[in-house]
Amino acid sequence: MSGKTGEGRELVVGIDPARDWHLALAWAADEAHRRRLGLHLVAAVPPQHDTHPVDDTPHQTALRQAGAHALEDAVDWARDRHPELEVSGDLQAGPPAAVIGRLSQEARMVVLGSRHLSRTAEFFSAGSLVVPVAAQAGCPVVVVGDAEHVSQQPPYVVVGIDGSESSKAALAFAYEEADLRGAELRVISVSQSPVLRLHDEEVALQAQRRMLAEATAGWPAKYPDVAVRHEIPIGHPVEELAKAAEHALAVVVGRRGRGGYSGMHLGSVVHGLLHRAHCPVITVPTV
Repeated sequence: MSGKTGEGRELVVGIDPARDWHLALAWAADEAHRRRLGLHLVAAVPPQHDTHPVDDTPHQTALRQAGAHALEDAVDWARDRHPELEVSGDLQAGPPAAVIGRLSQEARMVVLGSRHLSRTAEFFSAGSLVVPVAAQAGCPVVVVGDAEHVSQQPPYVVVGIDGSESSKAALAFAYEEADLRGAELRVISVSQSPVLRLHDEEVALQAQRRMLAEATAGWPAKYPDVAVRHEIPIGHPVEELAKAAEHALAVVVGRRGRGGYSGMHLGSVVHGLLHRAHCPVITVPTV
């Protein structure tokens, strides 16, 4: 990989004192161990509201104390899991999404937890990081809402591609991840428009097979130990990718550009997977 997705030497993890951080931190600590990266844990204290009619200082103090305690516990927990890891904790003032988004510009990867909220609930949740960070981060973002399926044999990683530049970046990351894990890679291009005539259907399938072959050309030479399967299911991309990733270590998808207001320009497939997939979802920005 090249560009910002490969430059950072730290894996950043968002720690929310109000929610259970163990699942996301376990994934992050294991990944930092595999990649020999530093692990940087961050808790952000939102700013005091200037328009609040009552002095908000006691509340802010309580938030800072809760953040500091959560960070201390999380750092100790990560070190116990992988004693050789370089782990640091950082309590920062500012809106959590903005703090994590800023750190993502220099990080190798950002890892966040998720509560599988609906899209509306996610948007209006005051503490939500997933949508704005996943939309605007300068590095891959991993959303851990469910545990990876390590019991599946052989283990596998799913990547969705459509021939776009963003899916090429996702494919590069997915190959690297599968190689690190000793996992199979399932490269999936979803056909959304079933046709009635057999000839037209075969022409469409041939075009997708050609796109899959072109997209993966050259990668086997770089990752000779990664077994690859090409799949072209018919249906809705979110449903088909989520179904394929039901027992996966992770599902990887590309993200086009940067998000707009509050990150709501996040692609519909990416956004759908964040709420539908039952394994870690990794979004990769276009390099």
